[in-house]
Amino acid sequence: MNIQIKLFASLRELFAAPVIVREVAGDATVADVLAQLRRELGDRPLPATLHVAVNQRYASLDHTLAEGDVVAVFPPVSGGEDAPRFWITAEPLSLDEVATRVTAPDRGAIALFSGTVRGLTGPQATDHLEYEAYAEMAVQTLAQIAAEVQQRWPQVSDIAIVHRVGRLQVGESSVMVAVAAAHRGGVFDACAYAIERLKQIAPIWKKEVGPDGSYWVEGPGG
Repeated sequence: MNIQIKLFASLRELFAAPVIVREVAGDATVADVLAQLRRELGDRPLPATLHVAVNQRYASLDHTLAEGDVVAVFPPVSGGEDAPRFWITAEPLSLDEVATRVTAPDRGAIALFSGTVRGLTGPQATDHLEYEAYAEMAVQTLAQIAAEVQQRWPQVSDIAIVHRVGRLQVGESSVMVAVAAAHRGGVFDACAYAIERLKQIAPIWKKEVGPDGSYWVEGPGG
């Protein structure tokens, strides 16, 4: 069967193409694809650490592929421990800090989003919100969202996403997203996509607290 393989950063340069198509066995796994790529490179090694997404979702090495799957292979996108691109924090958020995480000399456009706590949701007043997260999984989910963005908008150079937890007062920022690219084309759409996906899949919950009581805001069951 044939699968499409999308390559990013140093991998794109190694294969001299952003997308390649390869024929693999019917029961091939992600590990089989990586092994095939290593064989093709010969003496030129793949990066020591790689992430793989299948159809825009992170996949394990034993994930079995199907005809028509789109496999994305890319190096880590977190930027290292000193300046993580994806994080959960109880501290107040700063747009300047988030923008700094994606700033580089070759990037001429940075789109920023800041989500703030509303004082009114319809007729209902809000005193404050309380956010809770499965932090370790949430960080991985934010990285997954960034990978999805860079598959849809290959011109995007880097992404940073941060979400706050704990008690937030009206007007405080709960989430920030920064999307950087050489030029402005696509960065606004990419930023909007990132925040929508965060709302859909990140393991982060909020409790609305107001004069009439409190309740958890939870989505519909899967």
